This record gives sequence, structure tokens and C-alpha cells, in this order.
Amino acid sequence: MWAVTVLAAVWLLACGAYLVAKHQRVTAEKVRTYLRSVDLGRLTGNTRAQALRELARQLNALPYEERRRARLDQEWRRWFLAMTDAEKSEFIESTLPTGFRQMLGAFEQLEPDRRRRTIDEAVKRLREARSQLDGSAEPGLGEGDTNALPIVSEEVRQTLITTGLKSFYGESSAQTKAEAAPLLEELQRMMESGALLRGR
Repeated sequence: MWAVTVLAAVWLLACGAYLVAKHQRVTAEKVRTYLRSVDLGRLTGNTRAQALRELARQLNALPYEERRRARLDQEWRRWFLAMTDAEKSEFIESTLPTGFRQMLGAFEQLEPDRRRRTIDEAVKRLREARSQLDGSAEPGLGEGDTNALPIVSEEVRQTLITTGLKSFYGESSAQTKAEAAPLLEELQRMMESGALLRGR
């Protein structure tokens, strides 16, 4: 009886720990709920800084696919419009994926034509991901489509091709970096999978 009681207690503890971990696990849906539940424009001082830190913490806890889903959510626009330039810069720096600096260097070594093809492939992947998420656009829609916001503006695309990522990232405004964040993360993902280095 004593052994059965101990075994039952261990199982209860294990089940409880599993449920707590599952509840605390961050998902893109939880990030979306957080974005909707907090009106950043009404917050000031410490409360505002804490809200931004919490969002960065949640984003950094996401695996790549969930992170991409969260980044493509339209709720981001509302938050970024409410952020100051200093807040945008700090937020972007605090949510850069691991290995981002190495990706900047690898991309810098590519010829302009390879840069163009790589960026176009990343934009295509992001369009497909966005169309799967919201069903509002077909994967083949062009950048000029009026039914969906472009993944990245043509001006930013051309700058990335001609000057490279290091120059772009070093010289761009916080707003431009925020606009390009999903694309930069997709390029990072392509580098990790080897697609960037293989040119495919």
C-alpha cells in the first residue's frame, strides 16, 4: 500500500508538471492574444517598458514556425505604430535570432544577382506562409496587390540587393528594420537550412 501511494503521488506530480509546462508554453496564438489585450498607446513609463519586455520574452520563446506566424500577424502593425523609434530599436535588438550577425556576413558575400534571387525566394516563402495563415491572399500575389500589405517594400528590397544586409541594417531607421524583420528572419532560416549558402 505504501509503494502504491508513493507511485500515485509521483504520477500526480508528473501530470501536474506536464500541465503547468503546457499552459506556460508560448505559442503564436498566445502572442496574438497578448497583442490584442494590451493597448500600448495607453501605457506609460514602467508599465509600458514592462509590456514591451514581456512581448520580447514571448517572441524569443517561440520556435521558428510559430515566430514567423506571430511576426506576420496584423496585430504587429498596431504595436509598432505605437512604439517610439527608441523602443523599436531596442525591441528589434532584443528579439534578433541567434546567429543573425553571421547571416549578415554570409549574405554580404553574395553577388547582387544571388542576393536578388535569395530575397525573392524569402519573400515568396513569406507570402505563402501569410496566405496559409489568413487565407486572404493567394500565394502568387505580387507586391503591388491591394488586398494585402507587401511583405517588404520595393525600396527596401532594392536596398538589400544593392548594398547588402550589413549596410542596410547599420544605416536603416528603426521603422525600416521593423518592416524588414520578417524577411530578415526568413533569410536567417534559409541560411540555417543551407539554402542561402547553396543558392537555392
